[in-house]
Amino acid sequence: MQARPAAVVPGARARQAAPARRALSRWLDDRNVLGLAFLLPGALILLVFLTYPLALGTWLGFTDAKIGRAGHWIGLDNFEFIWNDSLTRLALFNTLFYTIVASVIKFALGLWLAILLNEHLPFKAFFRAIILLPFIVPTALSAIAFWWIYDPQFSIISWALQRMGLIHQYIDFLGNPWMARFSVIAANIWRGIPFVAICLLAGLQTISPSLYEAAALDGANGWQQFRRITLPLLTPIIAVVMTFSVLFTFTDFQLIYVLTRGGPLNATHLMATLSFQRAIPGGNLGEGAAIATAMVPFLLAAILISYFGLQRRAWQQGGTDR
Repeated sequence: MQARPAAVVPGARARQAAPARRALSRWLDDRNVLGLAFLLPGALILLVFLTYPLALGTWLGFTDAKIGRAGHWIGLDNFEFIWNDSLTRLALFNTLFYTIVASVIKFALGLWLAILLNEHLPFKAFFRAIILLPFIVPTALSAIAFWWIYDPQFSIISWALQRMGLIHQYIDFLGNPWMARFSVIAANIWRGIPFVAICLLAGLQTISPSLYEAAALDGANGWQQFRRITLPLLTPIIAVVMTFSVLFTFTDFQLIYVLTRGGPLNATHLMATLSFQRAIPGGNLGEGAAIATAMVPFLLAAILISYFGLQRRAWQQGGTDR
């Protein structure tokens, strides 16, 4: 006769499951494991909507792909072409000029506005809400509004200056190459100042007022307090804000495309708009992808300069820079 299996005692079964429960409990109590678990959904989203398009665009940059036709591997031919292409070099100059000028002015005006809003002003909450409007309004609507403001026949700016007797004919803001460059920069500054100001205002409110009181008792004036207290303690926030500001400005597309489409005479073509023009209307996906891929080293350089130049300053910890 076949022997019957021994019955499993409920207590033994519980003792067998106890080590598994303890291991699971240790995993759940581990902050690193929990952090990874919470980051996993966001990482999957980035993998699908960011990493895959970036990898596909990089691959297309090494092919001769056209719209409606799969490409073949051609190596660095696209990059060699855009390196020798005068229009691509002009777009690179426009992008760097646009980014540097707009970012510097946005930082200066945003910091001034943040310091102003940090003071005890009447209706401060109302002004903080109003200051966000340019950043909240969709970029295309902002561009259309500036398109009317810059109109060569109906510009409110030209009308006001003419009524004040400062000019005798309307200004063609978007018809002259250098005037168009500064006009789109002004539109970008108007749209980007709220982001810089609100972020820096949040950083200013983390600085203890007792530091300013102690500095005032020691005889420090306003500029000395700003230089010795505000700026050092605000530098980590500045690094993050300016990194995002530079990235947003360098990759700007909607504002330029709606306002000028890269004109006049390609004076406002940025790398992003030129990449789109070559890839979609022009049909040359490989060349457009190569231009977009060429933007990546400049973006990485901006991030590294911001991190190592501002975020890791020794004087923030009381040391000296080397």
